[in-house]
Amino acid sequence: MLFSPSNIRNITLIGHGGTGKTIFAETVLFQTGVINRQGKIEEGNTVSDYHKDEIEKQISVNSSLMNTQIKNSKGENIKLNIIDTPGFMDFIGEVVSGLRVTETSLIFVDAVKGREVGTEITFRYTDYYHNDIIFVVNKLDQDNINFDNIVSQLKDSFGNKVTVMQFPVNSGDAFDSIVDVARMKLLKFKKDGKGEYTEEEIPENLKARADEYHQAFVENIAEEDESLLEKFFENGGLSDEEIHKGLLDGLRTRQIFPLFCCAAQKGIGVKPVLEFIADYTESLTDRKPEKAVKPGTKEIVEVSATKDTDPTIFVFKTVSEKNIGELSFFRVYSGKVHPGMDLINEATGKGERLSQMFVMNGKERKEVSEVIAGDIAAVVKLKDTHTNNTLSSKNHPVVLSEILFPDPNISMALLAKKKGEEDKIANALHSAHEEDPTFIVTHNNETGQTIISGQGEIHIQTVIKRIKEKYGLDVDLEEPRIPYRETIRTVVADIEYKHKKQSGGRGQFGHVHLKIEPLPRGGGFEFVDAIVGGVVPGRFIPAVEKGIAEVMENGVLIGSKVVDVKVTLHFGSFHTVDSDEMSFKIAASMAFKKGFKDAHPVILEPIYDVEIVFPEEFMGAISGDVSSRRGRINGMESEGHLQKIVCQIPLSEMAGYSSKLRSLTQGRGTYKRKFSHYEEVPKEIETKIISEHSKAE
Repeated sequence: MLFSPSNIRNITLIGHGGTGKTIFAETVLFQTGVINRQGKIEEGNTVSDYHKDEIEKQISVNSSLMNTQIKNSKGENIKLNIIDTPGFMDFIGEVVSGLRVTETSLIFVDAVKGREVGTEITFRYTDYYHNDIIFVVNKLDQDNINFDNIVSQLKDSFGNKVTVMQFPVNSGDAFDSIVDVARMKLLKFKKDGKGEYTEEEIPENLKARADEYHQAFVENIAEEDESLLEKFFENGGLSDEEIHKGLLDGLRTRQIFPLFCCAAQKGIGVKPVLEFIADYTESLTDRKPEKAVKPGTKEIVEVSATKDTDPTIFVFKTVSEKNIGELSFFRVYSGKVHPGMDLINEATGKGERLSQMFVMNGKERKEVSEVIAGDIAAVVKLKDTHTNNTLSSKNHPVVLSEILFPDPNISMALLAKKKGEEDKIANALHSAHEEDPTFIVTHNNETGQTIISGQGEIHIQTVIKRIKEKYGLDVDLEEPRIPYRETIRTVVADIEYKHKKQSGGRGQFGHVHLKIEPLPRGGGFEFVDAIVGGVVPGRFIPAVEKGIAEVMENGVLIGSKVVDVKVTLHFGSFHTVDSDEMSFKIAASMAFKKGFKDAHPVILEPIYDVEIVFPEEFMGAISGDVSSRRGRINGMESEGHLQKIVCQIPLSEMAGYSSKLRSLTQGRGTYKRKFSHYEEVPKEIETKIISEHSKAE
């Protein structure tokens, strides 16, 4: 069936891990007839979680694209694309890529646990991409639920924009009824999992609570429009038409965050959410045209789903699937595309011919002949196109804004277990990065190590496990060597060194006097030629500088780079026959080593800015752990119910922090880090570092 862009809805399921996103998607597919049996996480047979590691861990690791059809209140068919994302924050890259290409986010909240760290983190990303927000309180078939407390928590974090649309009548095994405060009806669900319900009058014992929530619901709508607010005060309420318009506008301007109730595993409450999505959420045509840039310029242009016929697509995810090769997931922003069409990759300037295209339901593919603006699909075997690339036509070349992936939080050094497999491993790591841009591979020239970086230890372990399974490659991981620096504290006004060698025939002679002095942090290396009268000929001066620079590169104390030093060559002598560049290079290097040791040398260590976010009850444990890592706490802030510690911690003390934080906070804490500066290592630590370096040599 062909759809118009206005009848396509794209949603992302987000929230903390274990809140039931995958089962919600499974229930949607079951209730809309895409699948005839509802899978279960523990049985490893859901449509969304089909990768081996997801089945083993029983958590989502990848985002998964699904699609189905629903109807709006006018009886029109609506295509619904669903992106189910991981709730574990190690895989946050999968979340942000989904948010980039969808208009609406459903934020899932566990009915017992309530608001969690993942609730807040994923919400912040929706703000960046300006997604419409719908809260879904799920798992209401559990015991010990305090619904009003959950509402209070969410309002505390996200304000009065959180608008209760429904509240549960009962909970636990008996859960089967919801009061809809917009319709002011009781919705009673059958327990066969198919999602059908009947509308009934609200019982007397629930009317007062329903009236209270209904009044708050109408007030929230009225407050976002002055004309509606006036009518609300004049008439004591709003008409159905005014409520509909106010809710529509409030949702699309992020002034209203509707809250729904469900128990997705039992199929209860899912259908009203789908009905709301069909009637209220945005399509691409409801939004302002997408901003883009003309290639090679800074000129901002618009890409319109309604006005532009030239095709523009954006690749938001790349995966390599067995028996099919590379699969590029894309969103069409204007025009339509079909197999055989030639487009330009604006990142490379090269042409790409589109091959087979599919709509997806997890790993199941259905080939399609075209994909129109607003829709999401996948295409195989693009030659040189990757995540974040825009493909557009020759007539209307544009570059759409890229996904803003988070910086890595953890790094490990990788070593091949078998010699000779280095090239294969390098290729496998490159492929892993193409599939997951939050997995970053670098080579540290200073330490000679291959460094892999990611969002957390589980993220790194998952990628390495896949490489082993996919390519049969074994690797070891270890903590990266710390990129220490060496410098000096004091001035040494004169260091003399004479290099003289005579063993028959032409000898070697180089004689220098140096002055070395410290520079401010970040000063680098400064070389001054202060020779007067040609006591050291000009042709040998570059060799002097080179000899010093080579020593600085390899270090004096522990083999780490020397920084922030000024060296002045102020005197010396030469021999007309025996002097050459090598002689002066050796003399300069030996003089520098000698002077460096006399200038009160110190070791500098990298210091990182660290932000740690966690529930307040863990403040003592977190602050104590920061102190034990030689950290300095620079500030504490509240973020809703969460606390944030802003601190600085030496990189050498960050080993294993991802696991430690998870242990301290029961998996409810997150952190991010960024390099700040270098500073002197405490004397007792310096002594230990020098001792370890001596033993290693």
